[in-house]
Amino acid sequence: MKRVIRKISTKLIFIISITSIIIISVYAYFSINFQSKVLEEESQRHLNQLSETIKNSTRDAMLENKRENIQKIVHRITLEPCIKKARIINKEGRIIYSSDSTEIDNIIDIKNESCKSCHEIGKPLERLKIKERMKIFKLHPDSTRMMSVINPIYNEKSCYEADCHAHEKDKVVLGVLDMTICLKNIDLQIEQSRLIIMFMTIITILSLGLILIYFIKRWVDRPVKDLVKATNKVALGNLSFEVKSRSNDELGDLSSSFNNMTKKLSEMRLQLLQSEKMASLGQLAAGIAHEINNPLTGVLSYSSYLLKRTKDNPELQNDLNVIVRETMRSREIVKQLLDFARQSTPKKIKININEIIERAEKVVANQLMINNINIEKNLGGDLPEIIIDPNQIQQVIINLIVNAIDAIAKNGKITISTSRFAVDPYGFTIIKDALCPNEHSLMCESHKIDGNPSIKVLGIFDNLRNEIFLDPVYGGQKHEAAHEILKKKNINIVCPTCEVSFMDNLSKCPTCNENTYKIPIQNKGFLIGCLNKNHSWQKWEYIEKKGSQEYIALEIKDNGCGISEAKISRIFDPFFSTKEQKGTGLGLAVVWGIIDNHGGSISVESKIDEGTKFKIMLPLLGRV
Repeated sequence: MKRVIRKISTKLIFIISITSIIIISVYAYFSINFQSKVLEEESQRHLNQLSETIKNSTRDAMLENKRENIQKIVHRITLEPCIKKARIINKEGRIIYSSDSTEIDNIIDIKNESCKSCHEIGKPLERLKIKERMKIFKLHPDSTRMMSVINPIYNEKSCYEADCHAHEKDKVVLGVLDMTICLKNIDLQIEQSRLIIMFMTIITILSLGLILIYFIKRWVDRPVKDLVKATNKVALGNLSFEVKSRSNDELGDLSSSFNNMTKKLSEMRLQLLQSEKMASLGQLAAGIAHEINNPLTGVLSYSSYLLKRTKDNPELQNDLNVIVRETMRSREIVKQLLDFARQSTPKKIKININEIIERAEKVVANQLMINNINIEKNLGGDLPEIIIDPNQIQQVIINLIVNAIDAIAKNGKITISTSRFAVDPYGFTIIKDALCPNEHSLMCESHKIDGNPSIKVLGIFDNLRNEIFLDPVYGGQKHEAAHEILKKKNINIVCPTCEVSFMDNLSKCPTCNENTYKIPIQNKGFLIGCLNKNHSWQKWEYIEKKGSQEYIALEIKDNGCGISEAKISRIFDPFFSTKEQKGTGLGLAVVWGIIDNHGGSISVESKIDEGTKFKIMLPLLGRV
């Protein structure tokens, strides 16, 4: 409960609601009073007009002194339900005519409340304002309110010149018409108005409260909850978590800033991890170089010295040659290990790829000549300059040419070609950083598809649980599984570590209408796809928005011995070699790292006894 009270949305709703209640209540109070006042004033005006009408109706009868007619008029008026009393009082206070015949000839007390306004100062007033002649009262506390009016009957020329000469000329007021009506209908209208206004006030307050709750929950509470959830996720180390921005206001800007911050933090963490890894490998390599190179140098020096001194002992020389060769091989392993550990950030410049090929060819010219191998170059003309590290790309080309020379042995051909073309991301882009929402990596280095680490997930169907290896190429359908679970419909795809589900029940495959999976790609949105093997459908909105990209393609092809299908998926693994004892298994690992650092890709096609082709794709619009 305390947590709910402390929430910003609760405080906002409380403050705005209290303010609204006060404002609306004050408005309702004044509105009720105003309506009551208007109705009372209207009743006063109506009563005053009625009294004037009665005066005018009895005027002729008074001039002619027709008392019975006057009494009938006064009596007939009170037959109306709302008119309670009507009477005419002379200047001495005697009741001359009355709707209640028992009151006739009675003298009223001038100290009475109804007479007080005129006789308060001892001498009767001749003129009073209408409001001062009006009076609202109750006969007893529980009775209906009454309204009375005193309407003076003034002496006119026709009065004091009448035949009866009943009144003297100097008299101003001859008497008064006293009328009383009940305000039952008026009070009923006021009460109805009060109830309606109170009802509308309550409805307005409740409606306003509900609207406030809805919009504050939507515009304030939800974004704040999302941000709190995101901060908790980030605190747990999940830097790939993104806040969905629901608006273009300040909270939306805050969400965007938060996402940008986590993206930068993720990039910095990756850089830090890479730096730590490289530092560890560098220390390992430095230790190996220090601990191994020195004794190897001694072994190589002494074995070479003994080799010169044993020219007359062929058997001993053969043994020493083995020692010298293996020592040289060990030094080469140490050198390549150092190269692998020292994969530094590329120092990129703008340069033409054909120029780097020409340089690399000169470096390996002697090896090509010794092995009688020709290089055929099909270099694209007018290729634009690309942003790359020329030294690292030259190292890549040299490594691939040397591997081709080893595969050909003698009397072969190496073809090098370059070209420029645009590539659609679908079917080409390689996914490298798939994560689950709890930031468990899904990339499986031990199971590769076409030489690329696959995306490892767990498929669950009823009691069947099997690993599924998704094709890491966007749009690729070379998914693999040990069981025929891929043929099942509506299987559940989960993280193999924490078993959080990747299934998106809100979206369906547009082709087969089955449920789709939704896998987070670090800092690059989500990969949405379907496991139906009868069609190919995936959607990666982050990549699709970028559209087609232009690349420079570099192909190095040989007609050597080729690589078996069983080995081709592992050729980029560190310390794996197809040359058995001749290779260190680090050359292609170094090549992979360099191309990956340039944002490119490398693929291989090979057939036994036909040859091998490496294809490198380097983005044309790289960054320095």
